[in-house]
Amino acid sequence: MIAYFHAERFWVILGGMAVNQSAAGLFRRFLAHLPYIPRALRLVWAGAGRWMFLWTGLLVIQGLLPIATVYLTRILVDDLVAVMGAGTIWPAARPLLLCVAAVAAVMLLDEIAEGLIEWTRTQQAELVKDHIAGLIHQKSISVDMAYYESPEYHDHMFRAQQEAQYRPVTLIEQAGAIFQNMITLIAMTAVLIPLGAWLPVVLLISTVPALYVVLRHGARMHESRVRMTADERRAWYYNWLLTNVVPASEIRIMALGDYFMQAYRGVRGRLRKESLRLERAAGLGELSAAVFGLLITAGAMGWMVWRAILGEISLGVLAFFYQAFTRGQGLMSNLLHNLGQIYGNTLFLGDLFEFLGLETRIRDPRQPRPAPTVLRHGIAFKNVTFRYPNGRRDVLRGLDLFIPAGKMVAVVGENGAGKTTLIKLVCRLYDPEQGGVELDGVDIRTLSVPELRRLVAVLFQEPVQYSASVAENIALGDLAGAPSRQAIEAAARAAGADGPVARLPEGYDTLLGKWFAGGTELSVGEWHRLALARAFLRQAPIMLLDEPTSAMDSWAEASWMDRFRDLAAGRTTLLITHRFTTAMRADIIHVMQQGRVVECGTHAELLSAGGRYATSWIAQMQERG
Repeated sequence: MIAYFHAERFWVILGGMAVNQSAAGLFRRFLAHLPYIPRALRLVWAGAGRWMFLWTGLLVIQGLLPIATVYLTRILVDDLVAVMGAGTIWPAARPLLLCVAAVAAVMLLDEIAEGLIEWTRTQQAELVKDHIAGLIHQKSISVDMAYYESPEYHDHMFRAQQEAQYRPVTLIEQAGAIFQNMITLIAMTAVLIPLGAWLPVVLLISTVPALYVVLRHGARMHESRVRMTADERRAWYYNWLLTNVVPASEIRIMALGDYFMQAYRGVRGRLRKESLRLERAAGLGELSAAVFGLLITAGAMGWMVWRAILGEISLGVLAFFYQAFTRGQGLMSNLLHNLGQIYGNTLFLGDLFEFLGLETRIRDPRQPRPAPTVLRHGIAFKNVTFRYPNGRRDVLRGLDLFIPAGKMVAVVGENGAGKTTLIKLVCRLYDPEQGGVELDGVDIRTLSVPELRRLVAVLFQEPVQYSASVAENIALGDLAGAPSRQAIEAAARAAGADGPVARLPEGYDTLLGKWFAGGTELSVGEWHRLALARAFLRQAPIMLLDEPTSAMDSWAEASWMDRFRDLAAGRTTLLITHRFTTAMRADIIHVMQQGRVVECGTHAELLSAGGRYATSWIAQMQERG
């Protein structure tokens, strides 16, 4: 007799088995991913090690309880037959009542064990989730900035964040279920062998199709997730556009809501169609496997009923066989089903482990040189060539630029000239392809990365708006120094943020942003001043500022620059700006074009030269006039 498992292209031949090439490849992939299980175990152990001992002990107890139930059922049926034959007299009924009490005790113990296992599983899950979240956070803040230029990295991180929070715990639960089922199955096999040595083999044959269905479904789920990750991220992005405050004004004014809603529905439609396709295939496969298993069960049960009719076995043995065989089949099915689910989880855990295994190129040298505490000579860019990852052109090409120690140097130029890239290279967010950046003649690649970054205070063009109190927003500039309230307020005054803070309902204790209840929103310029205060608080010998006055009006700009000159005295300052009224206050001005310095000098010298700077100065002043 040949059963054709059409939905999953699986053939089972009684007396032998043939598996097509697709199934063979599937099992090879399953075996190839088994090494992820020990890694997942180590993850769980690191997150919730002590709970595993209790969990394992409870699994052993619960694994043995079904055997006790099956044995007690056999005794109960036989005692019931004896009582029915002897009449309701106490000596005959006493063993029956004791057996009933024992069955009740086993059932109660099973419920207690199940409750304790669930409680232990919850404890493990929460601890492991936090542990894995910590690993992902640690990796995400340590990888090179170059990874953020890659869409593949964002796809990878998205899958790691979505799946890794529960997959390891689920895998361990399934491993525990396998452990528990194995204990019960071994005992069930031992009690079935006296009734027929072939019964364990029949159990295995009846449940193998279910294993194939689960393996195939797990592989298809992972393939689908990898293929559809970009669409899932698009759905998240469209949802963010429709629900977040940042794009809310423009979406209303430009009437973009319907457009993005339609885009969201289109992406979700594709995702929904894919999900239904997978579930339909899985459902057909599971139905075919279940029908095959029922046929095997019916055959085995018919054989045992025939033996009971012939008087070869008692009703108690028949009841015992039925429970043992059906439970054994259920256990075998669950065992293989859990193996298949483990395979599916290991596929997704591969994304997590690959993400955690990303290598960082921006790293400390083996023997870092001591970083200077005070610059005596300056910062030098020497023949620097740099291109962003996946970029089509060099942002900097053979750049030579010097920033003298203790001076304020401004860099001006058109968009895309490479100005902001200078700051990123000084901070070693990237390394140049050619040439190098030096501090007092020492290549920064020979310094410890944390020590190098402690030397700099940075204000980027779009500073982060932290949803925290005003004091916390400023204190984040120097957490290691545990700044006092006096130092925080002094930094706010230096940045010109003290005026806006004084108008807030709770002053420096006011919660900012609209992420949390009770928060107060600031204007773009006010947020910019808080970021400036963070930079001032850091008290680093090097200050790197990218468009620090871009959100200020002309009067605020002049006032702030006057204060900044005094506060930056003695520090080495690199100032990136489009405003010539800001650049004119610098000691030296560099004009950049297409990744190179084309002019250099003081404001007066550059105006006298009549070059690119002078032409741009005249044009900007005419616009202001």
